[in-house]
Amino acid sequence: MPGGRPRAFDPDTALDRALEVFWRQGYEGTSLSDLTAAMGINRPSLYATFGNKETLFVKALERYIDGPGAFAAEALAAPTVREVVERLVNGAIELTTGEHTPQGCLSVNSVHACGPDAVPARQAALTRRKAGEAALRRRFEGAPDLPEGHDPGTLARLVDTITDGIAVQAAGGRTREELRQVADLVLRALLPPDRPGDR
Repeated sequence: MPGGRPRAFDPDTALDRALEVFWRQGYEGTSLSDLTAAMGINRPSLYATFGNKETLFVKALERYIDGPGAFAAEALAAPTVREVVERLVNGAIELTTGEHTPQGCLSVNSVHACGPDAVPARQAALTRRKAGEAALRRRFEGAPDLPEGHDPGTLARLVDTITDGIAVQAAGGRTREELRQVADLVLRALLPPDRPGDR
């Protein structure tokens, strides 16, 4: 190998590894040394390919939303309001209690970051979360099966609050089964089935 020439690496694989580190340790808890070790690259290669830590985090966050978190956008295509909410809640449980992924939610953890160095990461997560809530509100607006008395914007915020709570509980060690029991109760209370026995 010619002297001084950097070793080739796969950017997609490196980004996946960076995503896992951010997800497991949070933005503030992740150092450049943690990232380069996990990604198998040196700092010059990281900067040349992904920019600084902040821009790498934004790329990882986008990959998270389009990858493990893609269920949220897909849920909007469900035929009924109840099914949309059910898919979002159950999807949040599956995501945050995965056997082979870190517990909790990268986006929720990033919003809670509070140090000065974490402000850009927090803002990036907030921007994407607001976009998701707006999309959910639009899905509810004009839905013929939206229960009477339910405001689309308030319902969207409530669903976000529930899924955020699931993420926090999962990060704290709640099991998938415990969270599923909570989800069942929430769905029955918030959007009761049309007929007894309906799921």
